[in-house]
Amino acid sequence: MYLIGKITVTAVLPDELKRLRDIAYNLWWSWNSEAIDLFREIDLDLWKRLGKNPVRFLQEVSQKKLEIKLNSPDYMQRYREIVKKFDAYMEGKDTWFKRNHPDKLNQSIAYFSAEFGLSEVLPIYSGGLGILSGDHCKSASDLGIPFTGIGIFYKQGYFSQRINLEGWQETNFSALNTSQLPIKPVYNERGEEVVISVELPGRVVYAKVWQVFIGRVKLYLMDTDIEQNSPNDRMLTARLYGGDQETRIQQEIFLGIGGIRVLETLGIEPSVYHMNEGHSAFAGLELLRKLVQEKDIPFSQAKEVVASSLVFTTHTPVPAGNDVFPIEMIDRYFYNFWVKLGISRHEFLNLGLKVSDNQNFNMTVLALTLAGRKNGVSELHGAVSRNIFNNVWPGLPEDEVPISHITNGIHTLTWLSPKFKSLYAKYLDNDWEERLFEKEVWDKIDNIPDEELWEAHCVLKAKMINFVREKLREQKTQNGEPMDSIREVDTLLDPGALTIGFARRFATYKRANLIFRNAARIEKILNNPQMPVQIIFAGKAHPADRPAHEIIKNINDIARQEGFKGKVILVENYNMTLARKLVQGVDIWLNNPRRPLEASGTSGQKVCINGIINFSVLDGWWCEGYNGKNGWAIGDDTFYPNEVSQDNADSESMYNTLENLIVPLFYDRDEKGVPVKWVGIMKESIKSLAYKYNTHRMLQDYIAKMYIPSMERTDRIVRNGFSLARDLSGWKQFIEKHWSNVQVMADKAMNQLMQHKSMSGETIKISTTVSLGEIQPSSVKVELYYGGIGKNGMIENPEIQEMQVEEKLDAGMFRYSAYIQLLEGGEYGYTFRVIPYHPELINKFEMGLVRWVVQ
Repeated sequence: MYLIGKITVTAVLPDELKRLRDIAYNLWWSWNSEAIDLFREIDLDLWKRLGKNPVRFLQEVSQKKLEIKLNSPDYMQRYREIVKKFDAYMEGKDTWFKRNHPDKLNQSIAYFSAEFGLSEVLPIYSGGLGILSGDHCKSASDLGIPFTGIGIFYKQGYFSQRINLEGWQETNFSALNTSQLPIKPVYNERGEEVVISVELPGRVVYAKVWQVFIGRVKLYLMDTDIEQNSPNDRMLTARLYGGDQETRIQQEIFLGIGGIRVLETLGIEPSVYHMNEGHSAFAGLELLRKLVQEKDIPFSQAKEVVASSLVFTTHTPVPAGNDVFPIEMIDRYFYNFWVKLGISRHEFLNLGLKVSDNQNFNMTVLALTLAGRKNGVSELHGAVSRNIFNNVWPGLPEDEVPISHITNGIHTLTWLSPKFKSLYAKYLDNDWEERLFEKEVWDKIDNIPDEELWEAHCVLKAKMINFVREKLREQKTQNGEPMDSIREVDTLLDPGALTIGFARRFATYKRANLIFRNAARIEKILNNPQMPVQIIFAGKAHPADRPAHEIIKNINDIARQEGFKGKVILVENYNMTLARKLVQGVDIWLNNPRRPLEASGTSGQKVCINGIINFSVLDGWWCEGYNGKNGWAIGDDTFYPNEVSQDNADSESMYNTLENLIVPLFYDRDEKGVPVKWVGIMKESIKSLAYKYNTHRMLQDYIAKMYIPSMERTDRIVRNGFSLARDLSGWKQFIEKHWSNVQVMADKAMNQLMQHKSMSGETIKISTTVSLGEIQPSSVKVELYYGGIGKNGMIENPEIQEMQVEEKLDAGMFRYSAYIQLLEGGEYGYTFRVIPYHPELINKFEMGLVRWVVQ
């Protein structure tokens, strides 16, 4: 029969349970397992069938099931306790931010990201960047930081993955039903839905604004699927990272420019704008336009204001992660924008041009140029970023490029299993959740009996295996495999076998199939009858990344081969649900990216809080986290001349460590069957990593190093009608005009330190003559740059000492001196340099001007 109409029936919540709806529409429930229990206990089968979505659950749950719980004293008691906990949390009377920065409560941060991984019920994320953004928001809420998220609502989300019978990835997009999601339209004071607009070539495109409640934080998402737009434009925000380059630049214009307009429309005036990756860098251009056009401030002054408030985080050293657009495309989309800024086309394009590439506009370079403060996401990634973008600051030594680092973390309660949460509640301090960023909290992990910790892990491992079997059964059924093959799933995965987990985006640099480089050797490791090993893989390849598709196909083929069948498992459709099961249930977590291409990586941080041990290349966060006792390293910090050598060395290290350390240790049991030494490493992993690699600590670092300094600089720069911006801009223009006249000359009486005989510890005076021309000594710093001479004749591990004016020699000519002591014998080299100095510079190299000595 054909449908001629549709009736939607929504369950009516009894008044006594009406607060369930408030909780359902606030993603606070996603990191509070007790709140989740309130829903799942009403109807477990329905809860699972509806994808653990509380909004949809409340729409479809039966009245009878609600009434049963209404008559359960135990359930109603827990319901009232959870509602009380939720209300106390939302009121936020005593938060970390309020205690530590009470004078900044009236200021706020706006956080821009192309994706947010908050919960599997809201699939607007693809991988680590989105999960990090979601965890960032959750910790901002927990810490009570005044914080607003800005993003895009992708109605088709990111794709669902299917691995077909031949082992190839297939992608499927399906529209999300907004009425069934924890998301609501934003209304203005007239009761109308808030809509913003952005100018694109030949047209104006509109976007509806949605809001998502993340505890105390609000996330605003733009959606172009509204009637005011053409059919093509309605699809503009349909898919995350979908479409061609035209779609990409349009989405990024909406994210940056549209995002600023959302804040303006809602009356939100942040002091800090945090661009999470370069996708949102156009936000800086819109802030400049508003200042130039609405405040009548010249571009040079507006740039000072914007730099004060902009924070930029780069997340990848992989070229594909840095968006670039051809110059002709920038001309089409921004042909009238530089006019609005009061600058030339050449000046506009220079904001985003990389020195080595004048044909493409680089979004990362734009963000680096506009933001006053910028960082990578691990110590090693900070160094790699300084190398990649050294030419943005020509003449500057790589290690002084002004890109710092703040190492990523994870939102602990989102990824912590309820089983381990209850263990921690039992053995750690009562307030451990509020103090999870303190090392002392986790020192009490040793109080947990080995047997109890191991038993908790084994329970989670069994649950994980059951979940994976269920997924594989669905996978095989969908592919039309014979019943015998489907029945085999029931015996797949041995709960007693050492289980390795590998789950992440299948980007080629992550080398998912590296462990199979020597197939015979890994086959022998997997099939040791006394000490068996099994591996579970999961991950999506970007639809356009053909080499990554080939890796998925390769692993699938290996999993079907004799010797690997039943030992190697590939699970399709990696998402937050599957990730949570794996990071809580495997024994060790394998991570083998091609060093140094992993910016941070956070999956290994998720496993350590659940007692799982890392086995990883020394890349990203693991460089900092590994202490020799809390897991295992693959390879070392060697840089290899080519990929083949690196793959050979890393795979060899992997096999040796598995054969000689990991596998024997796992099977070394006491009389109770507990691997005591293994549990010792589990405990060391938790103690040494959990307090540090969480987003609470990460946000505290952002507050101290980025947000508060930006707030204070913004306060100063806008005070008295932007007087500081005006003065600083004028000073910079003067310096730039006269910089070509600055010269540094080595002192002729003592210009060869290598020939100067000195005893260790003896004070050495070093002098130079500096010609400053029209520039005053107070506007520069003259520095002695010295250190040991390396094999290449260059200064290594340099030290820098500010030199002092000793005398004025002539008009604009000064003699500078410094005194140093060299405590160790050897040969040293030195040189001199001059840099501009102003007390209000955000960093000493922000002007990019350095004058080195003239020989």
